[in-house]
Amino acid sequence: MILTFGFLLPMPKTRILPPSQRIRGVLAPVVTPFNADLAPDSQRFIAHCKWLLSQNCGLAVFGTNSEANSMAAEERLKLLDALVAAGIDPSRMMPGTGCCSITETVELTAHAVKHGCAGVLMLPPFYYKDVREEGLYNYFTEVVQRVGDTRLKIYLYHIPPVAIVGITPKLVERLLKVYPNVIAGMKDSSGDWNNTKTFLHAFARNGFDVFVSSESFLLANMRNGGVGTISATANVNPAAIHKLYKDYGDASPAELRAQQARLDVVREVFSSRKFPSMIAALKQAIATYGNDPEWIRVRPPLIELTTEQAKLLGAELKAIDFAMPGIAL
Repeated sequence: MILTFGFLLPMPKTRILPPSQRIRGVLAPVVTPFNADLAPDSQRFIAHCKWLLSQNCGLAVFGTNSEANSMAAEERLKLLDALVAAGIDPSRMMPGTGCCSITETVELTAHAVKHGCAGVLMLPPFYYKDVREEGLYNYFTEVVQRVGDTRLKIYLYHIPPVAIVGITPKLVERLLKVYPNVIAGMKDSSGDWNNTKTFLHAFARNGFDVFVSSESFLLANMRNGGVGTISATANVNPAAIHKLYKDYGDASPAELRAQQARLDVVREVFSSRKFPSMIAALKQAIATYGNDPEWIRVRPPLIELTTEQAKLLGAELKAIDFAMPGIAL
């Protein structure tokens, strides 16, 4: 039984998935295409998700690189409905649901659970700064209680460079103590490997799944008990990133290091400060390799690459023999 809005409700009788059956490996925070009126383009979105799945990449839809916080909750709800209606397996999805508003977070989270998604990636409420751990604990507790479903799996999203408000080991410890079957893991987007190691060493051995935000840390993450990466560049380089994940434990250390080095070269191109944002660069690459200029659009306040920047990106990708097999329709 669980207390929700002052009433005791029975918990659904559903099997708790053991860690071995949770979503793991490589996931993309799927970039969102927009029409000329800046409304989400569901058909291109579905097509890109299907291509990612064909490359052994899971779908962290509505993440940072999805421009999720530039979209309304209703838009996210409709896009998720469209993915499921298109036959995309919800067990391959980890939608982003964290908002500053508890009510929107609950609505998005419950919707994902209802569809059977493997889990949700949840930002902390990020508008108010310098909030206390108690406040964050109360927020996540409120969400869990209001959703009130044993199928819920929350992956905490730590991204202090953007949200400022972060996830601490002490907060994770408190949440795991009360909700061990709900708090499934986290994505660490701190960009600080020492921070990631802190969470790995404290919680990974107990089935708490740690994803890194960049494939540049993928090999190190796997060596320390991590379970994969949720990476922006998985939108354009999914097969190569998945290969490193798949080969871990089988390939020689030298081959793994070589694979990691090749991934780092691609990552460096897309994260270059020569471009206005990684999101814009990713969309430009999809437009170029997919022969579909409609993909370049971003929602303000982001801006697209200029013609010269697009040429520069194309030249740098050509120089490293970059390709996106199967992306063109």
